Amino acid sequence: MFFTYLRRELRRRRKTALVVASGLALGIALVIVVNSASAGMQQAQGKVLESLYGLGTDMTVTKAAPPPSEGGRERPRFNFDAQDGDETQSSDVVMPQGFETLASSTVGKVADQTGVANAVGGLSLSVLKVDGEFKPGEFAPRENTSGGGGGGGAGGAGTGEVRGGGANFDVNSYTVYGTDTAHQDLGPLTSSKITDGRAFETTETDAKVAVVDSAYAKEKKYKVGSDVTIKGTKFEIVGISTADSGDASANLYIPLKQAQTLSDSKDKVTTVYVKADDSQQIAAVKSAVQKNIPGTTVTTSADLADRVSGSLSTASDLATSVGKWLSIAVLIAAFVVAGLLTMSAVTRRVQEFGTLKALGWKSGRVTRQVVGEAMVNGLVGGALGIAVGVAGAYVLTAVSPSLTAEVGSAAAGPGGGGGGMIRAGGPAGQAADKAIEIALTAPVSAATIALAVGLAVTGGLIAGAFGGWRASRLRPADALRRVE
Repeated sequence: MFFTYLRRELRRRRKTALVVASGLALGIALVIVVNSASAGMQQAQGKVLESLYGLGTDMTVTKAAPPPSEGGRERPRFNFDAQDGDETQSSDVVMPQGFETLASSTVGKVADQTGVANAVGGLSLSVLKVDGEFKPGEFAPRENTSGGGGGGGAGGAGTGEVRGGGANFDVNSYTVYGTDTAHQDLGPLTSSKITDGRAFETTETDAKVAVVDSAYAKEKKYKVGSDVTIKGTKFEIVGISTADSGDASANLYIPLKQAQTLSDSKDKVTTVYVKADDSQQIAAVKSAVQKNIPGTTVTTSADLADRVSGSLSTASDLATSVGKWLSIAVLIAAFVVAGLLTMSAVTRRVQEFGTLKALGWKSGRVTRQVVGEAMVNGLVGGALGIAVGVAGAYVLTAVSPSLTAEVGSAAAGPGGGGGGMIRAGGPAGQAADKAIEIALTAPVSAATIALAVGLAVTGGLIAGAFGGWRASRLRPADALRRVE
């Protein structure tokens, strides 16, 4: 009979241990998957920032442009001379886009802030080029029906109308970005790869050279060695670049000084790109810049997340809110169930523990026995949970579901109002319909594994506390009442 009891009790213990370990494993695995997915989404948002601002950029410093009604930029004006006879005319306007310009000295002020490793200025421009011709009409005299003879009116001028006149113009808009060729390790061009020709040389600070985005070069049939004319100035194309994100920050890149000259923005920039000494101190650097350089807007990847919509934003919100609270709820349930099951198991083992106490075991020794068993169950559940969680994260990374990040424009392009908004390329304000496809990954960090181990130990301690409390209240007399 004793052996029958022993076999039955061992089966019960295994079932209890399996349920406790499985519950803890489920909660821990869910925590690992959610934390890893959240880390992957943070990396994805970082890639969005990189695609907009360039590799290595931790934050940008800009100044919002006021609307035209409050003294902001006026709409571009074109000057044409309508003369007799067909005559082809061309006019283009080059102006900063998206943001108000900042003094170039702002770059140095930002670089001097505590925690800033490097700061580089850039100038984003929009070019509107209009080509076409006026077509003068023909004068058609109106027949005189008054019988006055002749078509002359006052001063001998005939009456009639102009027919067939008008104008035929082609409007082309594109974006140009002024790059500091002496510091090319920061900014939008760093997120592109030179696929033909070469990059700027550090000495070409004021040279008439250009790098063209590959998509724009294909559209306009530009090649390395070709010339591109901007506001009457010819630039030699020395390189063709391809953006890593598939969507370039600008159509053309030219040296910063040339961009300032073309747009009449001497010693001006639209954006300051900042790299921090420590990525963990970005918030502190942002506060320092805002405090010491008033009137500027500092944008970090965390700020950018607030302007990102689409499936990436939805998934990030779900992981942050639903995923986090679901993980907490499952963990609490697992801890409570583990504690109750352990306490129930101790109650069923009252004969065993009562007998041990009758043989001289102290309550503390019985409690340590129960806590030790609970800790083993917790560690087994933790190991199982870590294995399942890591496997789940690996599957998520292997599948790599594609998420779309749609970035809203920070500011309208110079077209404005009735003229229609011109696509704002690059850092000066992306177009509202800019969408970036990003493959989601779920990297498992050492911190996540450490968290899982901590949860497993916590679960074991909680279960042990429930069971130990119950075991400490057993009396030797209880064992005698259970003797069969």
